[in-house]
Order: sequence, then C-alpha cells, then structure tokens
Amino acid sequence: MIIDHENILNLANQHRSSIYGFLRDMVAIPSQSRNEKKIINRIKKEMTDVGFDRIEIDVMGNLLGYIGTGKHLIAMDAHVDTVGPGKMDNWHHDPYKGYEDDTTIYGLGTSDQAGGMAAMVYAGKIIKELGLDPDLTLLVTGTVQEEECDGLCWRYIIEQTGIRPEFVISTEPSSGKIRRGQKGRMEMRLFVEGKSAHASTPERGDNAIFKMVPILSELEQLAGRLKEDPFLGKATLTVSEIFFTSPARCAVADSCWVSIDRRLTAGETVEDALSEIRNLDSVLDAGATVTLYNYDLPSYTGLVYPTECYFPSWTIEEDHPICRLLVKAYSSIFNQTPEIDNWDFSTNGVAIMGQHHIPCIGFGPGQIDQAHAPNEKIMKKDLVEAAALYAAIPGVYIKHIKEK
Repeated sequence: MIIDHENILNLANQHRSSIYGFLRDMVAIPSQSRNEKKIINRIKKEMTDVGFDRIEIDVMGNLLGYIGTGKHLIAMDAHVDTVGPGKMDNWHHDPYKGYEDDTTIYGLGTSDQAGGMAAMVYAGKIIKELGLDPDLTLLVTGTVQEEECDGLCWRYIIEQTGIRPEFVISTEPSSGKIRRGQKGRMEMRLFVEGKSAHASTPERGDNAIFKMVPILSELEQLAGRLKEDPFLGKATLTVSEIFFTSPARCAVADSCWVSIDRRLTAGETVEDALSEIRNLDSVLDAGATVTLYNYDLPSYTGLVYPTECYFPSWTIEEDHPICRLLVKAYSSIFNQTPEIDNWDFSTNGVAIMGQHHIPCIGFGPGQIDQAHAPNEKIMKKDLVEAAALYAAIPGVYIKHIKEK
C-alpha cells in the first residue's frame, strides 16, 4: 500500500456522500442488543459493494469483513447494537430517520457506534483503491450485544474462532482524541433476607427493606473512599436498582436486593471489590450476600455464551508501539499532534485487552457526550477524517514492521 496521506484524505472526501448515505441507512434500522440481524445484513451488503475480499457472519452473529490475505492480521471494531431511544418526546427529530443538514447527521447510533462502522467500511474501500501490502490482512468487525454485555462478542471471537489480531482499533466515539484505556466495571447483587408478617404487627416479622437502609448508607460512604489512579481516575460505586418481595402492601417485606455498579480503576481486582462490600459492618449484621450477576441472554442467532458480569480495566502505555503508530498516522493525516486520554465508559477493550491482552487503542468519530443521549448526532467532518485515518493505519503499520 502506498502511504500517500494527502491522497488518502482526498479519497475520503470523494466518498463522503456514500459515507453519509450508508450511515443514514444504518440509523434507519432499529438494532437494539439481540436484534441486530437486519443491520448486520445491511453492513454486509455495503462491504460487498465496496469490495471486501471475504465476509463472514459467525455463530454469535458478529460480522467479519476481510481485506487481504497476509500473515499480519490487524483489526478494527465497531459494535452495531444501540440502546433504546428512551422518551421520544426528548427527540427533536425522529431517532430512526437520520436527519441531515450541511454539517451534521442526527439519529440514534450515529456516534455510538454506526459512525465508526461507516468510516471503517469506507476506509476499506480506500485501501482497496490504493492496494494493501501483501503481508497484511485487515479485519473489520461489526459486533453484537455490546450494549448489554461489553466484550462478550470479542470473547467469543477470540475464544471460539481462534482469531487473534496483532492489535485492534476500537472506533467508539472519542471526541477527537486517541484513547488508550478505560476503567473496568462489575455488576453486583446484594441480597437481604427478611421474614413476612402482617403489617399491623410488624414486630412479628423481619423487614428486609429496613435491614437494607444502613447498608445503603455504608455503601455511599464506601464510594467516597475508593482508590484513585493518576491516569484512569477514581473508582466509583453506585446503587443502580432496588427490588423487594412482600406478600402484599399490608405485609412486611421478606426480601430486598439492590444492584451495584462498580467501576474499577487500575490495580483493583474483582475479589477486592467483592470483599470490601462483604466486610462492611452493616452487610455482616444483616447476613447479606454479595454476588456477581451473570449474563446469559441469547444473541439474535440464538447462541448463549454465558459470562459473569465482570469486565476488567485496561490500559496501554503512551510509548507502546501501537499507541505511537496511531499518533504517527494521525499526525501524518491531520498535520497536528493528537491529544491522548482514557475513555470514562466501557468498551469491547475489556475482552480484547483486559482479558486477552491483545493491544487495543481507540479513535472514533463522534463526541463522547452523544452516547446514549437524546438528539444524538455526529459531525460529517468527523466521519470523513476517521475514514482517512483508518485507511492510513495499515500502511503505517507495515512500514513500522519492515523497519524493525
């Protein structure tokens, strides 16, 4: 592949109308987790039309598009599922219409993460037009179920198909920055047993909701003293849901449980995070149990690939070769040095890097604050620039390999 970065940017601009149209087509297809079949097929058609060499859909339903057949495999990833639109009254435009003006495309999933997919596919077209070095293979993935269970798709790809790229570019929205890490997370269930009685004589029972009250207070205090890392920042803890059982409104609650979202900073383990809650005085006094949730919902193909809801933190160093590679590609395309930061949300990197130690780094079109927000949008300029950057990466990488 000829590394002509000015030509790459020119080609990306020539394809801008196709990029915008493809993105709007994706936005028009509802694709919440476990309902991605239609959007997977639409992306497969676009990959075929722009000239990908080989396209597969795995047993989970992930889309795998290949360019080239070289011995060095590199990958770029976008999840294709979205969250729901939420309250429709909060949207100024139909979230599934892909409203477009001179600078912007609006709609559910534009930034999170159909914009990344549109840019990757057309980077593939640019690479086909310029030629890929014969020693390289580029894999472009459209992955499923990320919004419900981040990383599950890549766990399946790595563990069940044996695919192991030399590195992966995540195209999650990055607000124009290179992202080299993120906090981990875990989903916990804290359960308290009670005993029912008639509400007119509550002393005969053991109210599980009352037993939960001091636990909630102590959890809030714990959240304020969690560990902090200079790069990833402070760990967090919040109670996200509360449930109970009771025979009736006129009875004492006989059980109560809460869901805890725990964000893990660098150096924290799942065992540490469970133990610090299990050892709280209020938890011990109530005889409460603290466990991880499990995710075992089927993909749109019907495959169940169960996992505990623990997703480790990950980082790569700023001087890591893949980080330097992306900085070099960015600088050559845009004639400026990029900012480097972390993501404050979770990505498929929890499996790629966090669990399987494959170098992962991120750059994606779109602003981080657009993810999961009403009136989600993406700038057209960001789409074109991301397509150019992705198209430049293989050439920069193979040059790095041959210079070693």
